[in-house]
Amino acid sequence: MKFDEYQKAIIKYDTFSKCSLSEVGFVEKVLGLTGEAGETADKIKKILRDKNGEASDEDREAISKELGDVLWYLASIARYLDIPLSEVAEKNVSKLEDRYSRNKIHGSGDER
Repeated sequence: MKFDEYQKAIIKYDTFSKCSLSEVGFVEKVLGLTGEAGETADKIKKILRDKNGEASDEDREAISKELGDVLWYLASIARYLDIPLSEVAEKNVSKLEDRYSRNKIHGSGDER
């Protein structure tokens, strides 16, 4: 499935209509994104702590589901802002390629 197709397909699962940044529906998506990212990180933390970093098939399945939730919130936020998800992906690759070509993959700062 292509990113923009995904972004359109998930609209029916959104309990809010498209909203502005100051509305509850938008804030709910931002909080949902951080919550799901945290759940993903927590599952990985427990694999590192309890399983010496060895992920089982069940662990990978559970993480895959959490990443799907992250993707849903990300796509919804982008849709509320009228940003195609394909554009987000393309700009990210372009940014990374620029950093890579300048040997700036490591470091900090958005404009490195």
